[in-house]
Amino acid sequence: MPLIKSISGFRGTIGGQAGSNLTPEDIVSSVAGYGDWLIRSGAARKVVIGRDGRPSGPVVSALTAATLQSMGIDVIDCGLATTPTVEMAVVSRGAGGGIILSASHNPKEYNALKLLNDKGEFISHAAGQDLIASVQSGNITYAGVDDIGTLTTDDRALQDHIDAVLAHPLVHTEAIKAAGFSVVLDAVNSVGAISIPPLCAKLGVSCQVMNGTLNGQFAHNPEPLPANLSGLIERMKTSGADLGIAVDPDVDRLALVGPGGRWIGEEYTLVTVADYVLQHEPGPVVSNLSSSRALADIAEKYGQAYHASAVGEVNVVEKMKAVGATIGGEGNGGIIDPRLHYGRDSLIGLALVLSHLATSKKTINELRDSYTHYEMVKDKLDLDPRLDLAEALSAMEALYPEVRQTDIDGLKLDFPDGWVHLRGSNTEPIVRVYAEAGTQDRARELAAGVKSKFTELTGT
Repeated sequence: MPLIKSISGFRGTIGGQAGSNLTPEDIVSSVAGYGDWLIRSGAARKVVIGRDGRPSGPVVSALTAATLQSMGIDVIDCGLATTPTVEMAVVSRGAGGGIILSASHNPKEYNALKLLNDKGEFISHAAGQDLIASVQSGNITYAGVDDIGTLTTDDRALQDHIDAVLAHPLVHTEAIKAAGFSVVLDAVNSVGAISIPPLCAKLGVSCQVMNGTLNGQFAHNPEPLPANLSGLIERMKTSGADLGIAVDPDVDRLALVGPGGRWIGEEYTLVTVADYVLQHEPGPVVSNLSSSRALADIAEKYGQAYHASAVGEVNVVEKMKAVGATIGGEGNGGIIDPRLHYGRDSLIGLALVLSHLATSKKTINELRDSYTHYEMVKDKLDLDPRLDLAEALSAMEALYPEVRQTDIDGLKLDFPDGWVHLRGSNTEPIVRVYAEAGTQDRARELAAGVKSKFTELTGT
């Protein structure tokens, strides 16, 4: 995979030639650009770092820490840590920023530098452009020998994160304990194995762990989609557990499986949480354009406004702040609860789902039955690097004059009985093609029709 510099930071495969992959040279130059931006922004010269379980993590972490220190920046290393843990630690440790060393749902050969500001949130698009320009210029000044930054380890960050979840006003710890829940966790051989079980223990929830060896040798494709979670689905058919949960390698996405192996899915994680939250704290809700219509239906049920943002956590957060959202996130299983922090967080997501189950006295299957039923298809097309995607999508608009369109992020076509969203990926050289309708067949039909026209139009 070529090195990608985007709103999501710097991402690529390990190995290969500098400038083409995420090599040591690219890691150092990218981190140096971030350090230069941090210093110029006037933020505290202190950065929190943490990594997921993938095999390249120790090397990437060491290079990252040494580069920051060489710029006179103090480093707080959380070691193996979830993305939301690092985000929260930036604020609680008074740091000027943070770097999460994780390629999220990508396979083990990938890694990435995900960049945070002093609020523990992903840096803005403008900051990212400034930072990339700094990297490309190579005009970086390093610290003298007497000004090299310090390196300290932080073994309290995860416990502080768990404590904050337990203290959340809508997490009903006693009700959850009284319910005596049991869950099955697919930790996909990463930091879910050290973060979800201790949270469950504090909540009095029995937790069976699948793929719990923390070695980054992912037992399956780590994206929490039904095609990749057959083991968890099969286990839920016979385990007798109340809930099956799957997280991605950095634990900011949460997918749900019900008793009997019923796929609840990542799209309905946010719907379930919003259903619970809006009962207690009404307010606007936000998700991105590629998320299910079911969230808008829940908002309407409680008489609240629904708002859509461009895809990407930073865009969702920006929209949530603008409208004063009480809950938000992305349909990929990312829950963002502003009472805790403005970042996708599987720990608070799980705690709120369990609180909903405990207080409603309903099973997850019963809750799912109460929501509008939609089926989603997530497809993709390889992106020809010679293609002007913006121009191609503009041409696509003209092919659907009778269809409601949104172009704040790629092109979304809202048909009467479903929608299709085409957009360039922030993390891979592809065009994502998501579609949703009342049935899987109709969603596939909508996606296939739009893909066919795009392919015919572009010759790809």
